[in-house]
Amino acid sequence: MVSADDLTIDPDGLRSGLEGPEGREGLPGITVLDARWRLSGRPGRADYVEGHIPGAVFIDLDTELAGEPGPNGRHPLPDPAKLQEQLRAKGVRNDKPVVVYDAGDGQAAARAWWILRWAGHRDTRVLDGGFAAWTNQGHPVTTDETTPTEGDIEVKPGNLPSLTAEEAAALAEQGTLIDARVAPRFRGEVEPIDPVAGHIPGAVNRPTTENAKDDGRLKTAEEIRAGFAETGVRDGQPVGAYCGSGVTAAHTVLALHRAGRTDAALYVGSWSDWVTDPNRPVATGE
Repeated sequence: MVSADDLTIDPDGLRSGLEGPEGREGLPGITVLDARWRLSGRPGRADYVEGHIPGAVFIDLDTELAGEPGPNGRHPLPDPAKLQEQLRAKGVRNDKPVVVYDAGDGQAAARAWWILRWAGHRDTRVLDGGFAAWTNQGHPVTTDETTPTEGDIEVKPGNLPSLTAEEAAALAEQGTLIDARVAPRFRGEVEPIDPVAGHIPGAVNRPTTENAKDDGRLKTAEEIRAGFAETGVRDGQPVGAYCGSGVTAAHTVLALHRAGRTDAALYVGSWSDWVTDPNRPVATGE
């Protein structure tokens, strides 16, 4: 079924929508995007080739859902014109729902969800539990390559709020800036990827995994809302999120949407952008 907040869909609901003559569950003619991705190791496309949801098209987080890595971070915002070209090649249409999935934790899928909604495609949802949930429930898998019909999406960037480094610093003072990385990275005890360890001064730590159940599915709105309240999120005050390069923090923004904070902003460049300027302050510890 589709979730009440239209953010996620479960495997049964997706299969029902795909197999109906015009799509069921209010999802006529669904486009399914396979966004499986790893920070390191073999690329997600290898997983797609080994088996994917029938009709799904692979989309690459590194090269198609982000711009070139550089001074704006490891996964900066993509160029709108290039993004439009890529999404049309995947079959994305303005009037056709999109469901995105990853291996199971929802983080790469959340990045795809955020980019599509930022680009103006409002009817985009995450498959709750991802490919693992799909296969665990016995739904079919194929190795057939999908050749989509050219889409017609018009990318209109800015439909979800994003933050620059300066805006993230200001938000940390005026509201709640959530660092979605694991606690040791937030405290500056370890930094396996970026050249500087620590966090943005004033940020608070809530690893994005705290917003999901053990199987990767999002917790309920009430559970998420209570967790964010413990983190310091308050009604009427701005809230935003960042991580290492804007991937896991997109999952935090997805969770904030479920909690009712559709104004939540994403610092897309995140820590990998912050540390490119040696004049920006760095905090360590709790």
